[in-house]
Amino acid sequence: MIFYGNWRSLAAYRVRVALALKGIQHEVVTIDLAAGEQHTPAFKAINPQGVLPALVDGDGPVLFQSMAILEYLDETHPTPPLLPADAIGRSRVRGLAQIHASDVHPLLAIRVRQYLQKEAGLDDAAIEQWLFRALRTGLQAIEINLATAPQTGVFCHGDTPTMADICLCGQIIAMELFKCEASAYPTAQRIYAACQQLPAFADSHPMKQPGAPAA
Repeated sequence: MIFYGNWRSLAAYRVRVALALKGIQHEVVTIDLAAGEQHTPAFKAINPQGVLPALVDGDGPVLFQSMAILEYLDETHPTPPLLPADAIGRSRVRGLAQIHASDVHPLLAIRVRQYLQKEAGLDDAAIEQWLFRALRTGLQAIEINLATAPQTGVFCHGDTPTMADICLCGQIIAMELFKCEASAYPTAQRIYAACQQLPAFADSHPMKQPGAPAA
């Protein structure tokens, strides 16, 4: 497999964790987001949307969009599973995951922030307010779901990590990177801490990837 990613991409982080959890050997190709390499014709020939991640499995077509890639990896490498065996459980896990992946993360993307700054004329303080609102409302929704559901265990759903945990960790990492306080969400923080005890999560942290800043 060839995995196209970058340390700062939260979507790439999700796939990186899944690859690590499943022990899938792969080659990493780093796309320099700061230099705009994602917008070059060479990369757009791989992913016309010009975003990360992308994955190529053997001679197959290029796979794109992180959540679709996670589903693909779970279907082709089912151990350990990223989704529960029952339909209700799968729906719950997907729902928890999508709060971050679909509702929060798109509002944080650098292309959105650049638009708000250059086209909408927002200053740094207004952009920070935009980011913090997205992050806090998303994690609050996740926290309430986790804290009130009997299905919550050591992890988001039971006692083994799922794609909900991958997305929860991405959410809290985003809050760390943007310096948005997350201590008001104890259930989410407890599960995040449990995930970080697993090498697949800890070693996949954006700040531990090549190209990440030293601090």
